[in-house]
Amino acid sequence: MARVAIAHDWLTGMRGGEKCLEVFCRLFPHADIYTLLHIPGSVSPEIEQHRIYTSFIQKLPAAHKIYRHYLPLFPHAIESFKLADYDLVISSSHCVAKGIRPPAGAYHICYCYTPIRYVWDMRESYFPRSMPFLKRAFITALLNAVQRWDIATLPRVNQFVAISHHVAERIKRHYRLNSEVIYPPVNTDAFALSEYHEDFYLIVSAFAPYKKIGLAIDAFNRLGYRLAIIGSGQEERSLRRQAASNITFLGWQPDHVVRDYYARCRALIFPGEEDFGITPLEAIASGKPVIAFNRGGVTETVIGYRPQHKTYTGLFFNEHTLDSLCTAVEHERRLAFSAPDIRAHALKFDTAHFENALRTLFARWL
Repeated sequence: MARVAIAHDWLTGMRGGEKCLEVFCRLFPHADIYTLLHIPGSVSPEIEQHRIYTSFIQKLPAAHKIYRHYLPLFPHAIESFKLADYDLVISSSHCVAKGIRPPAGAYHICYCYTPIRYVWDMRESYFPRSMPFLKRAFITALLNAVQRWDIATLPRVNQFVAISHHVAERIKRHYRLNSEVIYPPVNTDAFALSEYHEDFYLIVSAFAPYKKIGLAIDAFNRLGYRLAIIGSGQEERSLRRQAASNITFLGWQPDHVVRDYYARCRALIFPGEEDFGITPLEAIASGKPVIAFNRGGVTETVIGYRPQHKTYTGLFFNEHTLDSLCTAVEHERRLAFSAPDIRAHALKFDTAHFENALRTLFARWL
């Protein structure tokens, strides 16, 4: 039996990456997990039952709340693991997990959600030019150092697998490497077809800058339609101050509550540029259309409205502007969507397809 280690950046909640990790754990039930830090109970029992090794980040002050502030230490932390006696290393990586040092003779497959966003593509979103000059200069030097480390660790990976063609293009551009594409899983069985809706829109998202939740809030402040937001994150306080009374913040909710909101909403709002985006497919699996920004991995999963299309699962807006998003929302209200057709599209991304693709990938290595 192959001895397997799985590296994952951090275990602090069940988001898209953790749902992929869950499948890795199912395929390799005896694998050990290596991660920068772990909040016990924050991920599913299927993950928690594995032996989990954490780095020194786990013991730093307030790490569970402000772990992202320890970014300068992440490269050293992931390299501090001493792996031995493994045949296969799988890194589930959107930050530094891919930089783990595999033992001699092991094969390392990186399932890559993206090269590090705040180092390569989205510095302005996380660190705007309005920051004080000295602080910005320091952060720029720091990010440049992490970027050099990111490049230096590429020889440790034998094969990259990207979550979308959008990410594969980014890997090619930044790393000058080719990658296979395997779309992340959507547990479509967990979402029931709903042909009923109430007159409210829904966002399910972390509150990170690149998610553009503020843009959606401004749009619904103008439109006056009801918007329910499930999620939390670093921008929560400012977003709550920004929102009018027609916008409701629900915080993070358990899966059964999220499913209920998918079933009852009119449409999902997806305003950011994402590498893939599982939440649009969860909404689609519920028979609900998606209003999304026309860039990133979502363009591979949502069929945007065109008059000649027999089936469409949503519509796109083309600019990160208030007018563009408001126009798309008003357009959605004039369209007729077929909930059964929308759900049928989601089945192409079911977890079974993901598991079969991974089995084929690992069988080639074995």
